[in-house]
Amino acid sequence: MSDKPLVPAAELAARNDVTIPGESAEYRKARTALLTEEIELRRQIERVAAQRRALPPGPAITGDYRFEGEHGALDFAALFGDRQSLVVYSYMFGAKRERPCPMCTSLLGAWNGEARDIQQRVALAVVAGAPIQRLLAFKQERGWRDLPLYTDLNGNYTRDFRGIAPDGSDMPSINVFTRRDGTIRHFWSAEMGMETADPGQDPRGAPDPMPLWTLLDMTPEGRGKDWYPKLQYD
Repeated sequence: MSDKPLVPAAELAARNDVTIPGESAEYRKARTALLTEEIELRRQIERVAAQRRALPPGPAITGDYRFEGEHGALDFAALFGDRQSLVVYSYMFGAKRERPCPMCTSLLGAWNGEARDIQQRVALAVVAGAPIQRLLAFKQERGWRDLPLYTDLNGNYTRDFRGIAPDGSDMPSINVFTRRDGTIRHFWSAEMGMETADPGQDPRGAPDPMPLWTLLDMTPEGRGKDWYPKLQYD
């Protein structure tokens, strides 16, 4: 963000000259009030992102993490490729599952569409416990072209980075790592869960990593409480 003083959000909202054909004065007044809040939300997102970028160095990564991808076995460092930062998503598709989590799949379907763009800036890896053959078969079924999927061969990464619950069940997890001056460190992880959820809301992150919910939040129906993504629709 710029160091220049910010114009008050209400003043910026008042400058808006958008009108919708046939709108009432009541609608425009409410919409301008909402626009003020939307501007404040944008600023809050920027402040949080800046605070995240300013985190002190995280712990060095020293675990024995081994993976298998589409082109064979590799270690943790190899997941970076030639990038200096790495985003890893722990996919709820464990070795005992025949089919993966629908919610994870919905998220990854959206990420697949952006994967090539994402990888211009950072490395991306989707890690699961299912054998690589099963992961690649599902990738083909979904028509995912650009998501790099990997099997966690010894399970160490999944255990260390909250991809599995104490009872052994799968958990979704997002972690970001950096590689600077030859040292790989943990940078950030999504830490919002049931214990941090507000009443009546899903324990989602902020901002939410699922474009699905961001889009539905723009509609009068919203997210609702009686719908869940499926792996297949009629």
